[in-house]
Amino acid sequence: MSIQNTGEQETTYGTEEILLSLCDSVSKVLAVATQSQIRYSGMVQRIHKTCLKPDIGCFVLFDGGFSGLVVINFSASAAMELYEHYMLNMGMSKSDLATSHTSDEVSNVMGELMNQIVGDFTSKVAHDFQTHITQNQPKMLALNKQVMLSVDTNLDQPEARRVTFFTGQGNIFYLELAVDRTEFIRLRDTPLPEAEVSPDDVFDQAGQASANTAQNPGGESGDSEQEDLLKSLGM
Repeated sequence: MSIQNTGEQETTYGTEEILLSLCDSVSKVLAVATQSQIRYSGMVQRIHKTCLKPDIGCFVLFDGGFSGLVVINFSASAAMELYEHYMLNMGMSKSDLATSHTSDEVSNVMGELMNQIVGDFTSKVAHDFQTHITQNQPKMLALNKQVMLSVDTNLDQPEARRVTFFTGQGNIFYLELAVDRTEFIRLRDTPLPEAEVSPDDVFDQAGQASANTAQNPGGESGDSEQEDLLKSLGM
């Protein structure tokens, strides 16, 4: 999304504009990384609570100019499609790929993609809304039950939205956003800096993540971190 100020356009932007910017980052980064079509619904749901759902759930907190929580819930089929396309696009052979969505390698790759998505989103926020937000490290979990997230109760006036996404093969995943109710009002026209993430940058980051995954395929450290995270969520 790129906001252009014209005499005919509204000068106040809120949750829906923030959500649209995030949706654009999701579709852009995943499409480039997997070399496949990613699209999202033109309809958005108002929801009261965000939650992690089976089969793979990922969440990221951000803070700064405004605070919020991003959750993406992947079905096993959607996660495996994105993982396989990503790894094949990086030059891996199909025989070397993980065969289950519960694999540590799948979680690592999906977590890295989530990290790139939120990184692209923070760049868009700086460009379109002229403010700054920071993110924590994405947390990715393979789940067999729904987990409610109460993190958004820390927001003063939380607003939550859900958007449905579709992969090239028709698999579905869901994006949820919980954000403090806020509005951006343009006071005056100012030149906006260009802030685009090139496909080459995405592939460079992806290559480094793939190399790190190959060197550290999981093991006791990853298991311990997941156990700590599950405990913090009350599981």
